[in-house]
Amino acid sequence: MSDTTTTSKDATTTTSIGVDNTLSSEAVLLRSEPMPKDSIPVKGYDFNNGPDVDALLKTYLTSGFQATNFGLAINEINDMLNWTLNDEPVAENEDEDLIDPEARKKVKTKIFLGYTSNMISAGVRETIRFLVEHKMVDVIVTTGGGIEEDFIKCMADTYIGSFELKGSSLRKKGINRIGNLLVPNDNYVKFEEWMMPILDKMVEEQTTKGTVWTPSKMIHRLGKEIDNPNSVYYWAYKNDIPVYCPAITDGSIGDMVYFHSFKTPGLVIDLVEDIRGINRSAEFARHTGMVILGGGVIKHHICNANLMRNGANHAVFINTAQEFDGSDSGARPDEAVSWGKIRLDATPVKVYGEATLIFPLLVSQTFAKYHFAQKEKEEKNMHKEEEEQANHS
Repeated sequence: MSDTTTTSKDATTTTSIGVDNTLSSEAVLLRSEPMPKDSIPVKGYDFNNGPDVDALLKTYLTSGFQATNFGLAINEINDMLNWTLNDEPVAENEDEDLIDPEARKKVKTKIFLGYTSNMISAGVRETIRFLVEHKMVDVIVTTGGGIEEDFIKCMADTYIGSFELKGSSLRKKGINRIGNLLVPNDNYVKFEEWMMPILDKMVEEQTTKGTVWTPSKMIHRLGKEIDNPNSVYYWAYKNDIPVYCPAITDGSIGDMVYFHSFKTPGLVIDLVEDIRGINRSAEFARHTGMVILGGGVIKHHICNANLMRNGANHAVFINTAQEFDGSDSGARPDEAVSWGKIRLDATPVKVYGEATLIFPLLVSQTFAKYHFAQKEKEEKNMHKEEEEQANHS
C-alpha cells in the first residue's frame, strides 16, 4: 500500500503521516501560460537528410544560443543587401532625380566593413578580398596591421603553427607568432624594401605637387603600387573603395615611416581630412549597415561615423569580448543605441564567437549568394537581349 495520497486537481500531496507537500508540489508543477502563437520551436538539422551545409546553416536560426544569433546575423546582412530606396515612401522634399522607382532601386545600403589585423593575417583575408573585389562593401576601416599584412602576403607566405610554440625559441629563429600563425621576420624586411621607395615618392609629391597625404590616400596609393589581384587593397584601389585607418602608424608601416623620417624627413599624414571623409560618407547616406569583426578602434570608428546620421540602420558585430569591463569592444549593440550610433528601430545582432570560424560561413549565406544570384540574373538578361537583337535582325 502506498504511503502517500495525491490529488492532481490542486497538486497537493499528503503523506500517511500527515505531512502536507502542497508548497513543493505547486513549485514543481507550476502551470505555464500558453506560448505566443508566433513562438518558434527549437529544431536542429537532421543528418539523415545527408551532409548539406546550406540546409544545416539554415537550421542554426532555430538551434538556440549563438547558432540562433548566427541565423539572425544572416537575416540582418540579407536585409542590408536587399534594401533599396523603394522600401521608403517618397518624401515631399525628395530630389527630383530620386522620384522615379527605377532610380530609387539603384540607391542601396552603404555598408561599412571593419576588421582587426588578425583577420588579414588569417585566411579571412580571402573572404574580405572577395567582398572588395565585387564591390559588396562601400567603406572599410581597419588597423595598421590590417593594411601591412595584406601587402606582406603578396611578397611572402604566413604559415600555420601552434599556440604552444615557445616565444623565446621563435625569437632566436627570427619567427614571429600571431596566435597559431607564424610570420618569418624576413617578410618584414621584404616589406621595408618595397615600402621605402614609395615613401620617397610620397615626400617628393608632397613637396613638388602639394599633395596632402591621408591614411586613406596612402592606402589607395599602396594598393595601386602592389598591382596584385590577391591583395584586398589592390581591389579597393581598382574599385575606388575608401579604406580608413586612424591607427596607421601602429605597426610595421609605422616602423617604416619612423625609419624613413631620419633618411628623408618631412612626410605629413593628415588625419583630419580622413575623419571628415568617413563621417560625411555616413552622414549623407540614405541607409547604412555595419559589419564589424573584432573590437577596438575599428569598431568605434565605424559606429561613431554613423552617429553623424543618428545611427546605422543595420549592424552585425562578431567578437569574443564581454561587456562586464565597460569596454567598447565588448559592448552589445544596445549600448550603441544609447549613444545614437544604431537607430532605435534597428534589429542589430552580436554573435559571440571567433570570426575565422563565423565570418566565412556568414558570407557564404549572404554576400556570396547575393553576388552569384545577381550575376546569374545579369547573364540571363544579357542572353535575352542578345536573342531579341537576333530576332530583329
